[in-house]
Amino acid sequence: SKDPNIALRMFPVVSWLPAYRFREWILSDIVSGINTGLVSVLQGLAFALLVNVPPGYGLYAAFFPILVYFIFGTSRHISVGPFPVLSLMVGGVVTRLVPDGTAGNGTATNTSAIDEQRVMVAASVTFLSGIFQLILGLLQFGFIVIYLSHSLISGFTTAAAIHVLVSQIKFMLQLPVPGFNKPFGIIYTLESVFSQITDTNIADLVTSLLVLLIVFVVKEINDRYKAKLPTPIPIELIVTVLAALISHFAKFEEKFKVAVVGKLEEGFQAPVAPDAGIIQKCVGDGISIAIVGFAVAFSVAKVYSIKHDYPIDANQELIAFGLGNILGGSFKGFASSTALSRSGVQESTGGKTQIAGIISAIIVLIVILAIGFLLAPLQKSVLASLALGNLKGMLMQFREVGVLWRKDKYDCMIWVVTFLAAVFLGLDIGLATAVAFELLTVVIRSQIPSCTTLANVGRSNIYRNRKDYTDIYEPEGVKIFKCSSPIFFANIEFFKDKLISAVGFNPLRVLRKRNKALRKIRKMLKKGELQVTPTLKEFVRIDIDIYIAGANEGFLEKLERCAFFDEEIKPSMFFLTIHDAVLHILLKEDIASSPKLKPVEVMLQFSSFSTSVPSHYPQIPVETKF
Repeated sequence: SKDPNIALRMFPVVSWLPAYRFREWILSDIVSGINTGLVSVLQGLAFALLVNVPPGYGLYAAFFPILVYFIFGTSRHISVGPFPVLSLMVGGVVTRLVPDGTAGNGTATNTSAIDEQRVMVAASVTFLSGIFQLILGLLQFGFIVIYLSHSLISGFTTAAAIHVLVSQIKFMLQLPVPGFNKPFGIIYTLESVFSQITDTNIADLVTSLLVLLIVFVVKEINDRYKAKLPTPIPIELIVTVLAALISHFAKFEEKFKVAVVGKLEEGFQAPVAPDAGIIQKCVGDGISIAIVGFAVAFSVAKVYSIKHDYPIDANQELIAFGLGNILGGSFKGFASSTALSRSGVQESTGGKTQIAGIISAIIVLIVILAIGFLLAPLQKSVLASLALGNLKGMLMQFREVGVLWRKDKYDCMIWVVTFLAAVFLGLDIGLATAVAFELLTVVIRSQIPSCTTLANVGRSNIYRNRKDYTDIYEPEGVKIFKCSSPIFFANIEFFKDKLISAVGFNPLRVLRKRNKALRKIRKMLKKGELQVTPTLKEFVRIDIDIYIAGANEGFLEKLERCAFFDEEIKPSMFFLTIHDAVLHILLKEDIASSPKLKPVEVMLQFSSFSTSVPSHYPQIPVETKF
């Protein structure tokens, strides 16, 4: 009986395709698919420059993953394909394993050989990252995305945008800048650029600046008037067509020696197996690429799932992207994920389902099989400018720093540390540093819990931080101490210090003062009666009653299993609310039979403690809440 459910989970297309509203959705999906396909072609060519492989291989990365995601993916709106951050991470591996120096004397033969080696490295690391994603998905490890917070992803992608910007300068200026895939590589790259700045190709520089200006202006128009425009202006397509035509008829390559895309191979190449030697050298890179690719794609998919009210499955997304990268790597593509800009085009132009994705794949297929040769005269500087034109959203994330600082200082520090580490140490080491720092903040937060002293507000049944209100009431001899975090071995000492500070005295010192004979205390220590005495018993032994209020469900049962209760510590100390415990304390004071002994009580609301103290200790607080 579970087989149909398993099929629906493993092949989500089976659930939504039979329910496809053909008449209502097909036209929207076709229009969306055409627009998205054109953007995918251009981004595939542009992002291939980040991978340091010939532009044509970017088309493979924009084609195969879409086919797989159509069958296995759960999001209806994301556009699968090259993503600048992943492309740059793959490019870092390519540069490290096949540096520019291996090109020898720069002849056509040597250049072709180095290109083949780099394509193989990109394909192998992509295949490896796909294997990792598939394994994580099958093992139901989709929850790992929660360990990559929004602050970490935002800081990391912003740093990646800076790397993309710097890496494209050499294409915009046509300078022979080598790759530096090592810590502080971005500084070495800029140093190399400025040392050769006098060799800039003016034609490429002017073309790049014009393309950037046009793209930014038109994209701004698209953003401001998206409600009035039936579809965004396809400025990337317009610029590409015009640039290719002008370059061809004006013979830019001959006259100005500009670098062009060159001939694109028609059709597909035979699939290849990954190189085992390469895989052994880039296991860590494969893991980083797998996790970052999934985290970015899932965050984008989640945005659209909430907007359009349908569920997505993190584990199934891992499987879909894993299989997509395995297939793409087998056909010499590079790692794929999704890009918010491209997904935004698919959704904003009316895309309803992944039928739009299939249409976009058909557009890419047409370019691969038939019309790729038309892009041969296109300048690489134009592709570099188009790549930079898609970075606006990521670069605008700098604005989040101020917002995060006001919201949460820890999240702001995570953003800043992630950004600086990824920029200066590189994306791979930077990501590891960011995750380590994020986990460190979790430890720090848990070790320093939020502890406050509460008071009654307006003589009601409401108890809040006494520092936040003026009209408060604190029953005489009562202290309410609250600890909002779980108490465990890492923060117990901090908790005890805060509790003693709130109460105003150390119960162990009081106990020692009462025991006049030091020998008696030593005897008790030898017997074990004073060995590491629990904080609660320290209060009880000096006649301060402790009450616990608002404990989590199941907490009392857990204490019973741990043999927490004895003759001194009893279950009757527990109350549902702080107010119930306070009323109990006040009632005990009213019915106290001895005028010489005024009970003083401490209530803990977990927690709340309530304590009863003889009247000759009038300064001792009576109620403590934690």
